[in-house]
Amino acid sequence: MADTTLTVRPQPREAIVRMAPYHPPTSGRRGKLRLDFNENTAGCSPRVVALLKRIAEPDFFAIYPEYTEASPKIAEWLGLGPDQLLLTNGTDEAIQCLINTYVDSGDEVLITWPTYAMYQFYAELAGATPRRAPYLLPDLTFPLEELLDSISERTSAILLANPNNPTGGAIGITEIEQILDRAGEAVVLIDEAYFEFYNVTALDLLESHPNLFVSRTFSKVYGMAGFRIGCLLSQAENVATVAKGQSPYSVNSLAAACSLEAIDDQEYINNYVTEALAARQVLAAGLSDLGIKHFHSEANFVLARFGDRSKAVCDRLREQGILIRDRSHEIPGTARITAGRRDQAEKLLEELKQILTDITG
Repeated sequence: MADTTLTVRPQPREAIVRMAPYHPPTSGRRGKLRLDFNENTAGCSPRVVALLKRIAEPDFFAIYPEYTEASPKIAEWLGLGPDQLLLTNGTDEAIQCLINTYVDSGDEVLITWPTYAMYQFYAELAGATPRRAPYLLPDLTFPLEELLDSISERTSAILLANPNNPTGGAIGITEIEQILDRAGEAVVLIDEAYFEFYNVTALDLLESHPNLFVSRTFSKVYGMAGFRIGCLLSQAENVATVAKGQSPYSVNSLAAACSLEAIDDQEYINNYVTEALAARQVLAAGLSDLGIKHFHSEANFVLARFGDRSKAVCDRLREQGILIRDRSHEIPGTARITAGRRDQAEKLLEELKQILTDITG
């Protein structure tokens, strides 16, 4: 007797069907000059590596992660209580947990544009509608009035990177307070992934603004992107609410242990910040000398406008083992260049000068 059983393909949620896939260009980067992802181009503190060697024992890996040491120490280091911090699997999980907690299908999530892609990604995943306030040309000025005017009764979350990626611009406390006051019941996330290069934080506003969340990461200045650890910060009641929807072991044991060693080595971090800011100046001056327009940055990168040469410049640099990030899909003709060390910036500019000469003849 013939088998008449029909196999029906399961149907995904409509929000998934509508989403475009996200493919980060992260393959084949080892051994190259990584000026494309705004990482610490010198690597993490040597003390982190030394700790890894000390704790790499079979019993350490056999036990589920415990955060009773890491969470309160990181919170204290940030000047907060232990109940005001949630350790997360990078900033990405912080964004996801926030949206899972406060955003329903059909809501609007307000973002600037262009900005960190995961804001729109997780908003769409939740079935919400991302609403964009574009940065203002010609200088990519923060669209404060446009953002404030876009807040409506459907807005459940406002997600802002400060400084912003990929534009590099930043806003001050006055602007943040204006947004918080206008937001009403909508939650406001200030993503401070690049805080160390800007040194302006919204943390002091947490006590007076119950709708405020701040995120930090160990992926940038701390050189620990491979560990995937960050934190979400807010009033204690908010953190307790968001934690209800988080997986209990999303941050691995190595990341939790090494984060403490990383924050203890502030001399290493301060030295790297000084070097990166000097490299940013070298990049800006060198691009100007080459006649390449670039935008003011408060982060560890510079967004440059190469015009119709952008893709060719990125491809030619890759052939020379130097990676920068083409952002033409967001702002036509632009590429983002990480500021790491001065010698790395000088090497990039040397290769870039030759490439531009070859392209223009």
